[in-house]
Amino acid sequence: MNINATLIIQIVVFIILWWFTARFVWPPITKALDERSRRISDGLAAADRAKADLAAAELRVQEEIKNARAGAAELRTVAERQAAVLMEQARADASRIVAEARKAAEAEADLAAQRVKDQLREEVAQLAVAGAARILRREVDARAHAQLLADLKTELR
Repeated sequence: MNINATLIIQIVVFIILWWFTARFVWPPITKALDERSRRISDGLAAADRAKADLAAAELRVQEEIKNARAGAAELRTVAERQAAVLMEQARADASRIVAEARKAAEAEADLAAQRVKDQLREEVAQLAVAGAARILRREVDARAHAQLLADLKTELR
């Protein structure tokens, strides 16, 4: 065979193979590569968006924590104020109760002292009558001399 004919046949086979590859094989490969490139870029874009969303979420979390701490501090301050008010009210109530109890005890003591004084006056009057009866050597009737005994009690006050 002739080298020229072989070369021409090889060129024709190469052109046919090139045309077949360009027409049927290369477009699906190019399409698959383009699709894969698009998916990779979409994935990278999604990762960037997720990273940005994560940073924004972290900022929101920090802000929420800051707000929660401020709210807790304010709530604690309000609770401390309420506790102070309640303590002051309790002290005032306790002071009032103690004062009332003291007044009641003083009134009761005064009443008991008055009863004791009245009882002592009565006993002094009876002793005076008994003493007068001995002095006079006769019995003095307490009912008969009620006015006299009343005057004696008045004088002892």
